Amino acid sequence: MRRSGRGKSLHPRPVGENREVRLRSERPTARREADQVRQAAQNPVRDPATGPAGPSCPDGEPRRGRPRSAAVERAILDAVVQLLEAGETLDGLSIERIARTAGVGKATIYRRWSGKEELFVDVLRDIEPPDPTVSGTAGLDDLRVLLESMRTRGLAQRSSALLHNVFVQMKKHPRLWTEYHSTVIAPRRVATVAAVQRAVDAGELRDDLDVEFMGDLFLGPMLVRTVHRPEASLPEDLADRIIGTLLQGLAPRGRKPQATAGEPAAAPA
Repeated sequence: MRRSGRGKSLHPRPVGENREVRLRSERPTARREADQVRQAAQNPVRDPATGPAGPSCPDGEPRRGRPRSAAVERAILDAVVQLLEAGETLDGLSIERIARTAGVGKATIYRRWSGKEELFVDVLRDIEPPDPTVSGTAGLDDLRVLLESMRTRGLAQRSSALLHNVFVQMKKHPRLWTEYHSTVIAPRRVATVAAVQRAVDAGELRDDLDVEFMGDLFLGPMLVRTVHRPEASLPEDLADRIIGTLLQGLAPRGRKPQATAGEPAAAPA
């Protein structure tokens, strides 16, 4: 077949045939791109410091930022505990020394915690008994679970020299204590007040008293025994006894309380 000087055939293919040839030449490229997409999905990029990329969020939104590695965080928390058990004080600990003990870089720690205060709060959470899981629908039953959790934490502080030592030191550091209070203690109190409100809604408690005040009445006896009176006993039925006593009241049976309903008695002169 004769061709022109530019290499084109003197008898060009029909238009449809040219389109078919072009599509055949494009198909391998499209298949390669699809294969690359599938391969990337099946083999996510791994970061040696953070581990494999985490799964997507439950709501379908992609995770933002660098995925965390549970193993790396575990090593950092364990390093702090190891140093504290060796006699190191909170003042003496530095991010650099923690990183060296954990076998990570300082940047790895700062990606997870803004400073020592946040890190120490997570260490305390880690060595304390975990917070309980409540139903979120019950009233007095959830309140009983929360009070029992306070009792077990009190026992843990008495039996663990490390936990007791850390709490003693922490109270000398206002910033650390404030961080612990706002991120740990305050949410626990909110959960207690919410349980009291559910008990009110269910008709288990009076509805003519301030809910936060009632929450303090339930929390107070347990806090006194676990925090302010370390020598006081913490029997297994303490939560039930607190709830039962408050439900029955403290006035002698058969005697009408002197204070009007919903009002505290006047303080003695």
